[in-house]
Amino acid sequence: MSPLNRDLIFLILQLLDEEKFKHTLHKLEQESGFYFNMKHFEDLVQAGEWDEVDRYLGGFTTVEDNRHSMKIFFEIRKQKYLEALDRHDRTKAVDILMKDLKVFETYNQELFQELTMLLSLENFRQNEQLSQHGDTKSARTTMLMEVKELIKANPLIRDKLTFPTFNDSRLRALINQSLNWQHHLCKNPHPNPEIKTLFTDHSCAAPTNETRAPPPANAQLVGIDHQIANSERPMKKMKTSQVAEVYDIPKTVVRTLNQGSNVMSLDFHPIHTTILLVGTNVGDIGVWEVGSGERLTHKKFKVWDITTCSLPFQASLTNDATVSVNRCLWSPEGSILGVAFSKHLVQIYAFNLNEELRQHLEIDAHIGSVNDIAFSYPKKTLSIITCGDDKAIKVWDASTGQKQYTFEGHEAPVYSVCPHFNGSIHFFFSTSTDDKIKAWSYDGLRSRVAYEAPGHWCTTMAYSADGTRLFSCGTSKDGDSHLVEWNETGTIKQTYNGFRKHSLGVVQFDTTRNRFLVAGDEFQIKFWDMDNTDILTTTDANGGLPAFPQLRFQKDGSLLAVTTSDNGIKILANADGQRVLRMLEVSRSVSKQSNSNAVVDSTKAADVKPRIPEETERIRSWKLTGIVNVGHLKTLRLPDSTSAVSKVVRLIYTNSGCSLLALGSNAVHKLWQWPCDERNPSGKSTASVAPQLRQPPNGILMTNERSDNNPEEATACIALSKNDSYATSASGGKVSLLNMRNFKVITTFMPTPPAATSLAFHPEDNNMIAAGMEDSSILIYNIQIDEVKIKLKGHQKKITGLAFSPSLNVLVSAGADAQLCVWGIDSWEKKNSRFIQAFTGCTSPLVGDIQIQFHSNQTHLLVVHERQIAIYNSKLDSLCWWSPKDTLSASVSSATFSCDSLLVYAAFVDGAVGIFEADSLRLHCQIAPSAYISSGSAYPIVIAAHPSEPNQIALGMSNGAIHVVEPLDGDSR
Repeated sequence: MSPLNRDLIFLILQLLDEEKFKHTLHKLEQESGFYFNMKHFEDLVQAGEWDEVDRYLGGFTTVEDNRHSMKIFFEIRKQKYLEALDRHDRTKAVDILMKDLKVFETYNQELFQELTMLLSLENFRQNEQLSQHGDTKSARTTMLMEVKELIKANPLIRDKLTFPTFNDSRLRALINQSLNWQHHLCKNPHPNPEIKTLFTDHSCAAPTNETRAPPPANAQLVGIDHQIANSERPMKKMKTSQVAEVYDIPKTVVRTLNQGSNVMSLDFHPIHTTILLVGTNVGDIGVWEVGSGERLTHKKFKVWDITTCSLPFQASLTNDATVSVNRCLWSPEGSILGVAFSKHLVQIYAFNLNEELRQHLEIDAHIGSVNDIAFSYPKKTLSIITCGDDKAIKVWDASTGQKQYTFEGHEAPVYSVCPHFNGSIHFFFSTSTDDKIKAWSYDGLRSRVAYEAPGHWCTTMAYSADGTRLFSCGTSKDGDSHLVEWNETGTIKQTYNGFRKHSLGVVQFDTTRNRFLVAGDEFQIKFWDMDNTDILTTTDANGGLPAFPQLRFQKDGSLLAVTTSDNGIKILANADGQRVLRMLEVSRSVSKQSNSNAVVDSTKAADVKPRIPEETERIRSWKLTGIVNVGHLKTLRLPDSTSAVSKVVRLIYTNSGCSLLALGSNAVHKLWQWPCDERNPSGKSTASVAPQLRQPPNGILMTNERSDNNPEEATACIALSKNDSYATSASGGKVSLLNMRNFKVITTFMPTPPAATSLAFHPEDNNMIAAGMEDSSILIYNIQIDEVKIKLKGHQKKITGLAFSPSLNVLVSAGADAQLCVWGIDSWEKKNSRFIQAFTGCTSPLVGDIQIQFHSNQTHLLVVHERQIAIYNSKLDSLCWWSPKDTLSASVSSATFSCDSLLVYAAFVDGAVGIFEADSLRLHCQIAPSAYISSGSAYPIVIAAHPSEPNQIALGMSNGAIHVVEPLDGDSR
């Protein structure tokens, strides 16, 4: 359920409580499972309404969910059973025993037999353990105290015990606001409207005689309840400019960019949302970082290989060498960009944020002008769609440039194309300058739909972000502009008002957030709500706009780029956009400061340092871009007096940040714990204080079972529970369950073969783990009852990584087959999969282990291979990547996010450590092995990041050593 639906349930719960509908209130609490009403639960227990207690609990958990739930149900049903015995109601007691308590026999047969024996006693208090059992009231109170503590500890309920805080009568207030907004939209608003129903939208009836006077400026609907707190009074009737503020439309000019020539086309990058692509009337393209106002790339028009171009194109260049960009845009994943020119050509560039634009394809696509370009996936691979003055539409393979389809049927130049898909069916719309709109499918190469566009000349089309609504905007030869929404039947659903009549240019438009439309007209930017045909608001962006500016929304609608009459671009932002740009400004200023070599005047040492937001503290902490000497770091090699030394293959911090747990290739675990004293008052790990290596009292090391065949090369894995109480671990043999408090092996399970190669605790239940296996399967395993819940199959080679995302409700697995799979936690069905591509141009497939880790936002995924590091989104699309090169040319041995996910730490087999900015994988700092290793050829096999200190890492080495590494303190630097 979406967060808004969840909020709606809470609003309804509040309304039911205010209206005293208690039975319905508690029923909705139970059925929704969003709020556990402890007061209601206590009342039920004290009243002995046991069936209702059981039903209410059932809305939040079941007996089998976890040990807390099992204990809760047991204590309640035991009390119910004892009360029946106390009343000497043997029949009821037997019924409770067989129906309610029988389920616990599976887990503790001896206890169930003891409960059964109570039937033979005249008074159950003759049982020694129950001799102190009080009367009914006191027993219920005692039992309730214990159950409440179990509820507070239960991971399925503990986060549902607090009702969210918001103003009284919030639902009524929202309805009143909606009614006022509906009244504001009335074409003939009455001064004192009468609201009779909420089942339909409010609309004042049209006047029957003379025009009715407008309502007073402060007119306000009475709504459904006048007894609302002042802070929640219905909104007053708003002016147009006020409405825009309510919806947070980008209207504030925050940047002005000087392109130097007339801008013809704009497009924001789909992933790096402050990167703007620009095409001009002289054929140039530019790539801007609007956060800094810096132009990253500027490419002047040139033909890459004239010998491959057609003779008509060569002749047209000879007659007139001027070429303009008609359209430029990014591919859906942002890895390439396309440019359509006014003469014949389409050029495709490959884009990587850390590199220059690279020439990819040059296509002599059409005779005359190429009017539009788009990207699509008709065969599950990326294709390029172009249209031109030759009345044709062509589709090209985006990898090879080979022509795949040609569509003909228009009788005039094709002006624009708009691709779309519905499930597995891909199609596209096209518009021509003779007012025709056609829809094409790839199977028949013919137009399936044809109808006339309003305007009868130049029209463009666009879908809303969710693909459910289709819009078009165009201008006729007479200068009349039309912005409309289309029905699925090909008829116009609604026409938007507010355009100037008899204009001399072509209006451009865009959509965003499934809600807003924008168009450039009359030296202004005009905004509409998709559901209202009247203009929502306008802005002139502080002046300087052409009559019909080009414009483009950024993906989330927080930024808007618009062209100016002096060959520039203005960037408009709403509050969210301004916040993002401010963050980038601070980050950039800190980066410049860290790269400067200016000598600091010692007389100014006492000056107050400027405050830097938390988001950029990491950059200050890793100030140096290259760290070579020991004096530039704080490092600590952990003490180890044991003789069991082997390479460290797994290394994790405890969630408290006070200890480090290492697993060696010899299957031995070692735990270091930092002291909590005057030198280290927090008790957390630090490179300034040496920790203590914990030893079991009996001297027996915590060791995994090992495989018989080449145990040193077995794939080791380890996972730690959220509360640091338990760990699961394997080294080629059975999986060990470890007690982290007494440092003992509790039990072993999952006999081999196959051996476990990756482990992860379920985010909601410490009794449940996911175990990736050597035979490529994944087992969802219940430790408490020693049972495999389900076996997942989708990989071809061993599992090398597992990561849960509670917010997405998925488990992601990685295998040595270079495949990522996404599994839904509810049904354990495979929802998505993708083979990891090699980004470096290598044609051979990736082989070897893949490590994965979720970003703190629980949607982005770090994917690590020895040849590359990449960030993927929840759809398994790659967002950015980096591969070893230059001074970091060795293979990657391990990588991890910092605890705040702002950095990525990577270790390399030559001993180097790289520190990257997580949003772009731009290398920020490099640590040479000489900075933390005195001598030798050891290198880090595994790297771990501290759970609460974003600038601390630990390195597990090939020689068995472990180093804790931190940047120097600010004063020391």
